[in-house]
Amino acid sequence: MTSNTSQVYIDTLLSQITTSNSVAALNHTFKTGIARETREILLSSQLSNGQDPLAFLDPRVNTLGSLYILSSRVNANFSNTPPPSWQAITDFCRLFNSEHARLAPDRVTKLAKGIQRMASHLGTPSLAIEPLLDLVSRYPPSPSHLTTIHPIFLLVCVSTQNFRSALPILDHPITEIDTVHVSPDLQYTDNLVYHYTGGIALAALKRWKDAEEYFEICVTSPGTYPAAVQMEALKKLRLISNLPKYTHPLLSRLFKTTVYNAFINAYPKNTALMREILDKEKQTFAQDKNIGLIQQAITRAPRWVLKKLTATYVTLHLADIGRAVKIDSEDEVRALLLSMIESNDITATISADGTVTFSDPPAQFTKEQVDAALKGVQDQTALLAYLELEAGRSKEFLSKVVKSNDNSWAPAGDEEIFANLGAQHIWEDNIYS
Repeated sequence: MTSNTSQVYIDTLLSQITTSNSVAALNHTFKTGIARETREILLSSQLSNGQDPLAFLDPRVNTLGSLYILSSRVNANFSNTPPPSWQAITDFCRLFNSEHARLAPDRVTKLAKGIQRMASHLGTPSLAIEPLLDLVSRYPPSPSHLTTIHPIFLLVCVSTQNFRSALPILDHPITEIDTVHVSPDLQYTDNLVYHYTGGIALAALKRWKDAEEYFEICVTSPGTYPAAVQMEALKKLRLISNLPKYTHPLLSRLFKTTVYNAFINAYPKNTALMREILDKEKQTFAQDKNIGLIQQAITRAPRWVLKKLTATYVTLHLADIGRAVKIDSEDEVRALLLSMIESNDITATISADGTVTFSDPPAQFTKEQVDAALKGVQDQTALLAYLELEAGRSKEFLSKVVKSNDNSWAPAGDEEIFANLGAQHIWEDNIYS
């Protein structure tokens, strides 16, 4: 097919897009009415008069047509095909009709990858953050749905060290996965990569509890064999928390053979040994981009020791606490205590003679908060009951139970995604400093 034929065809296609009264019929045209081998060439073509077809489309009204053309253009060979304007990309992501876009989920994934690609091509990878944030916020039916856009967005945020930009998405835990209507091209590793990179962003912001949760979801996601990214997540998780209860046995055994296991065994009381391990294994920690977390762990070790003391003692003198956390100066111990009290790590008072009294934190819940929490529990209980009932009715589920070989959401045995990830990180280790 000649270039001229392509241009004429895009004119006809543009007319179909702007005059169609059925989004479903238009989607059928895109999928079956254009030969697969020439589809992307045609979709990335200009009009016969040289104008950009996107200039004649309103993303609010012509979402599907804009999506097909835009997703093709951002993935084209820019030396042969002019890329779309960045304004066209941001306008689409800000204005598109999400219900119409969900008719072509594969094109949404293609668009997200293309936005990341084009931003890199322009020499400013962080440009992709704004449109990807709009896309990942507006495309799914709810903020709790995992999509193929999530890991792409988080990778951009982490690789460009724009961690706070990820918070509007990370603040909504993932509870829904729809591989029928929302993200049929969602892969097992998308879940792992999203929660792993989410943990990195939260750790960089020193939101340790949230980072722990994200790393733990990555580590404990069920699979026949553990993926390499799960080992990387486990290394980081063990530097800020305990070993999750439901870790894959093979992953636990592999972790015990690493230098991280020796470091964790020395934590938090033996700071001298921890520093010795850091000096000896610095190259390994640097390769894994974990020196920052290692140093943070050493710095926070006295806080861990002190917090454990509150579970055993009601009162202690500053000198006793100093011996336990290996700090000679009572003034430094006092400063540590005040810092932990201020950050709500502990509840304690310090008397004039240096006696520290620990207590349980006071309840700070209003009746409205309690009522909201109870309603949330009731809603989740009802949802679980519904999901259990639906699963019991599913012929596919029952068939898989009988066969006992449901591996559709698990990685293959030779899974090598993120293999040797530590040596290939695209972010700097100093993000944890």
